[in-house]
Amino acid sequence: GMHSLTEALLVLRYRVLMAALEHRVLRDPGPRRWMAGVVTACAAYIALQTLIQFSFGANLFGAPRWGDGELTGPFTKPRAAAPLSRLFFPALLPALGALLQTPTLRRRLAAGALTTFALAVVILIGQRMPLLLTIFGMLVSALLLRQLRTVTLAALLAGGVLLAASPIVAPPTFYRLVTKFSTQMENFPNSPYGLLAARAAAMVEQHPWTGRGYDGFRTGCADPRYFHGWTWPNNPADDGGGLAGCNIHPHNHYLQAATDSGLPGLVLFAALVLSWLVILGRGLWRDPEPLRVGLFVATLVQQWPLASTSNAFAIELGGLSFVLLGFGL
Repeated sequence: GMHSLTEALLVLRYRVLMAALEHRVLRDPGPRRWMAGVVTACAAYIALQTLIQFSFGANLFGAPRWGDGELTGPFTKPRAAAPLSRLFFPALLPALGALLQTPTLRRRLAAGALTTFALAVVILIGQRMPLLLTIFGMLVSALLLRQLRTVTLAALLAGGVLLAASPIVAPPTFYRLVTKFSTQMENFPNSPYGLLAARAAAMVEQHPWTGRGYDGFRTGCADPRYFHGWTWPNNPADDGGGLAGCNIHPHNHYLQAATDSGLPGLVLFAALVLSWLVILGRGLWRDPEPLRVGLFVATLVQQWPLASTSNAFAIELGGLSFVLLGFGL
């Protein structure tokens, strides 16, 4: 109806934001330097609040760890790792590039320590998908920036040591990243994320050409027509968790595009993301400028298809991702 149509039209404000950043606000080097400084300050602020909460049990606002032991950084809910995993790259890579311009032993050690510290913060937060996306982004960054390869390998090894030691130094982190994650992967179809994917698939199956309209997953999730688990229809009793399998979005940008706008919308959304990445990645193999690599990787991990995500257009993370995308463009 009109409400759904109005919401869909309002999503275009993100495109206006991107165009304004690309063609007006950030055309000149001065504003781009300011924006790079703001991005770095945001990443440092999230990391600082996270370490304060880890050390003293609460952040500067008095908010404690979340229920499963996740660190919330400056937030009251477990939202720190997702924005940090995007800010991580445009904030960190320019500093590493500057350190490694003159690759002395001292500078290499400093670059390794900085990378290890940044990865350790993401590990300690205890959110699984942002950590996996951060590791993926580090590997892509090292592929493009050759001087980072040794540093990245050393940081990943140090991160593995921290994870192995987490039962002693950070038991909630070990539970979230190892125990709970392995349990969910072993039984993925019946995990909350598997149930959401099954519910989304049922919606797309019944509305393949138009979807359910903007925010269609949320408005349709409680409709029994879509209570189909992975073994349905061979097992008619498999209701995909029923009402317990509901959420406000399907936790994947591509499933969201499909449930909102059907298979044509999914194809268009995937083509849009691919066009962004082609533009952001243009010339990076020949001339991998660190800030540009960081902004390319930030968009790549934000739109990676095999990921559990926030709502694609939620202002908390979607707004940030479109700012970074406009900066990159």
